[in-house]
Amino acid sequence: MTSSSSPRRGLLLLNLGTPESPQPHHVRTYLKEFLMDPFVVDIPYPLRWLLVHGAILPRRPVASGKAYEKIWTERGSPLLYHLLDLTEKVGKSLDESWMVLPGMRYGNPSLEKAFLEFKNAKVQDMTVLPLYPQYSLSASESSIVECKRLAANLMPDIKLRFIPPFYKDPLFIEAFAKVTRESLSDFQYDHLLLSFHGLPERQIKKTDSTGKHCLASQECCNQLSPPNALCYRAHCFETARLMTQKLGLAPDRYTVAFQSRLGRTPWIKPFSDELYRTLPQQGVKRLAVACPAFVADCLETLEEVQLRGKEEFVRHGGVDLKLVPSLNSNEVWVRAVAEFARAK
Repeated sequence: MTSSSSPRRGLLLLNLGTPESPQPHHVRTYLKEFLMDPFVVDIPYPLRWLLVHGAILPRRPVASGKAYEKIWTERGSPLLYHLLDLTEKVGKSLDESWMVLPGMRYGNPSLEKAFLEFKNAKVQDMTVLPLYPQYSLSASESSIVECKRLAANLMPDIKLRFIPPFYKDPLFIEAFAKVTRESLSDFQYDHLLLSFHGLPERQIKKTDSTGKHCLASQECCNQLSPPNALCYRAHCFETARLMTQKLGLAPDRYTVAFQSRLGRTPWIKPFSDELYRTLPQQGVKRLAVACPAFVADCLETLEEVQLRGKEEFVRHGGVDLKLVPSLNSNEVWVRAVAEFARAK
């Protein structure tokens, strides 16, 4: 399926990962690999081992498994099948010199499997698209480091290129704005919540080249500058600014917040779950929620927002909450990913 007159190019579509099933033993395997990554739980190894094996793995796989059960489908994990669908559609939209494969940073289909397939196909030029719009050490950097390690071990002569975070790329912004606009065309909402995945504050501060800018004030993320060029929180605010600009929303019609915090360490604010409780008291009865940190629907969007978030919102006086679907394998996103790959 490749032209004999041109070298075969590889495109790796890389997302975070998912358990093989909602069963606790599969969730435990996934969580162990995920949480033992020093980029994710960024504390010294002995403390990380004690935290993960002593406090998290004995109990959390059962609770997380029950959450996964609520969103599991006949096709399995939504995050996985959306990645597989995207891979297939992007492969069809590129010419025959391209080989497009999926890969997960944790779990299956593994990155190692993808690299071996590229190697067997004699791919000479490889492009990696980490499907995380905003840069973070725990997702972006961890994935880049692992890909470089695999390339050095398995394909030392490969030309390896990484597509950078696309949090402000017009193709991404237009795609998410279009999906949002279409999803909310029949939903008269009072307010739009842009809910991004949260991160511990210490991980944000690690990306500050000056050590003096990040989280030093309430306004530190409002504009991009050299000190916060790699700041996840600043990237999220920029995505939100550009998206709402496309949607024609005034600043008082939307709020940016962060979800999925875990443990007692300080996480970036404001918190999405607190807004589900306070927004109804401010007159917001019909809430729309979009999650532009996720390009595919997953546990964090389908269970945390669409199920638990809606339940919390209604319990505190809200009338309805609607989750905007993620990009998944929407045709506008397929075209954007193909353009990312073609760009040099």
